[in-house]
Amino acid sequence: MKPSRLSVFSRWSSRVTVPVVALTLAGLAATGCAPSTSDNSSKEDEKSGKLRVWLFQEVNNAPKKKVIDDAVADFEKKHDGTEVEVTYIPIDTRAQKIKAAFNDPKSAPDAIEFGNTDTAGYVKDGGLLDISKAFGSWGDSTNIDPTAKYSLTIGGKVYGAPLFVGVRALYYRTDVFKDLDLEPPTTQDELIATAKKIHSERSDLYGLAVGGAYTYGAMPFIWANGGDLANEKGKFGSNEYEAAIDSADAQKGIKVYASLFGDDNCPAAKCAQWGGNDTVEAFASGKAAMAIGGDFNRHAIEAGKVKGKFKVVPLPGVKRGDIAPAFAGGNNVGVLKSTSHRTLAVDLLESLAGKQTQRKLYDAMGFLPTFTDVRGDVAQKDSFVKPFVKTLNDSAKFVPASPGWAAIDAQLVLPTMFQEIVSGRKSVETATKDAAKKMDEAFQQ
Repeated sequence: MKPSRLSVFSRWSSRVTVPVVALTLAGLAATGCAPSTSDNSSKEDEKSGKLRVWLFQEVNNAPKKKVIDDAVADFEKKHDGTEVEVTYIPIDTRAQKIKAAFNDPKSAPDAIEFGNTDTAGYVKDGGLLDISKAFGSWGDSTNIDPTAKYSLTIGGKVYGAPLFVGVRALYYRTDVFKDLDLEPPTTQDELIATAKKIHSERSDLYGLAVGGAYTYGAMPFIWANGGDLANEKGKFGSNEYEAAIDSADAQKGIKVYASLFGDDNCPAAKCAQWGGNDTVEAFASGKAAMAIGGDFNRHAIEAGKVKGKFKVVPLPGVKRGDIAPAFAGGNNVGVLKSTSHRTLAVDLLESLAGKQTQRKLYDAMGFLPTFTDVRGDVAQKDSFVKPFVKTLNDSAKFVPASPGWAAIDAQLVLPTMFQEIVSGRKSVETATKDAAKKMDEAFQQ
């Protein structure tokens, strides 16, 4: 989140303001600085009674509530003597509220929705139940995409089920491209050349809107050039990391992204301060010919001046035919360790995050399913989502599954690094080494 959904977030439903992928900065800061919880694991497993669930409040929550109400009604029919109480909580204060629930089992819900970058921190806090065995025997789990499962896996154990996923691709103005006789770029070199050509021909337009604080727009350039944010130490699944943002390949990708800031595309004096929302707004308002936006930005863009005059393609990689890897944000649902209804809570989780519910959430909210087969069906019915689905299937990536990531995000380590570079305050080498040092400190904590 946003992100929640995995980014700096407001909510996925507004689709402009950040995926709730767990990046509400205030929330992350609270999560990163909060003291560790005590072990409040419950030994009880009651087979009836009331279950309480906390889900995120959407900007327009009625469609989501209808889908959830249907899933709950179906669950209650299958489980005599059970009642489910769903409470919708504000995303902005989720970190404090969920942390308090971890520390007070009596007032805690049985299950919660959370941003996928929150997983590692919540596991470290001792709040989430390991459901590895149930997840492995859940029939639907075989179709969950690997990146979504990775966001739930800490130390080889699974701590929930994915609810939806979101990813970014390249929006472009069809009218501008037609007027200038341009084709959608198929490599990063073509992307940069196209952006600069557009701005030279149409000085009133940014060729490609970019932002110095748009971390999730910059990451694909790092990944496409062979770099990474961090490397896992030890065996795979150890969830211990060391920064790699200062590696030669990462620096190469950063230089490619930084080349888009200038008077020939998006002036640093203006664009260095922009985040993802700013770049999407520039495109939606008709001030940019291209932008890197998410499937969750669709409604905001269609509500702008470019309605009916844009298309989307996967963000190109270095070589023709390659897709630049993109961050897979989204939300998960998990069971709290303190629940006295373990079996029922896991069954409920499977109902809330199952294929039927995810299909309905897509129809109601536009949330992309995490099941590859369901997502394929969606793409067949709606051509708009095909570039996003192809990106997810071919090249989606995730941030380090470490509790330290929350601190890195809250401290704005990467946005600060990018802004220092594109504004010319620091060289790529100096800025990345400084950022790597801060990242390692967060990982080690």
